[in-house]
Amino acid sequence: MLRTSAHRFLVAAALAGTLAACSGEAASDGAEAAKPAGEAPPVIKERHDNFEEIGDAFKAVRGELEKDAPDFTLIAAKANDINARAMKIETHFPAGTSTADGFKTEALPAIWEKPEEFKAAATKLVDESAKLATLAAGGDKAAVGAQAMAMGGACKGCHDQFRLDDKK
Repeated sequence: MLRTSAHRFLVAAALAGTLAACSGEAASDGAEAAKPAGEAPPVIKERHDNFEEIGDAFKAVRGELEKDAPDFTLIAAKANDINARAMKIETHFPAGTSTADGFKTEALPAIWEKPEEFKAAATKLVDESAKLATLAAGGDKAAVGAQAMAMGGACKGCHDQFRLDDKK
């Protein structure tokens, strides 16, 4: 019976360690994460919500493009929404709001370490979403589809450099 209790304890301890690592409690480089000075600033939720809305709008665009007869008015509206939200990206990343500052966020320190590259990535999304809105007005499914792919590439390019991929 003693062996079973010890075994259960070890399993529970291992599980607790694994859960802590998966929840973002541990830093990705193995070092202990910095502890935030207080509650997360509201801008962290604002930027998260902004990106969620961008993602939802992009899903709607892709959904329309899967149809034989897409609603180009809807695509243009969603592209304009993405564009307006993309213009806010730079303001959603003040200093002191990264994982390095101890906050649970997908914003990598590279955003603050490479501000010009981050600004260029955000600007690319602004530009690509504006092009998508313009092309949607023309109603050419192939052109709109190609531009939607280009806009998706702008998202991916930024994610690859500046967003924590917690699904690896």
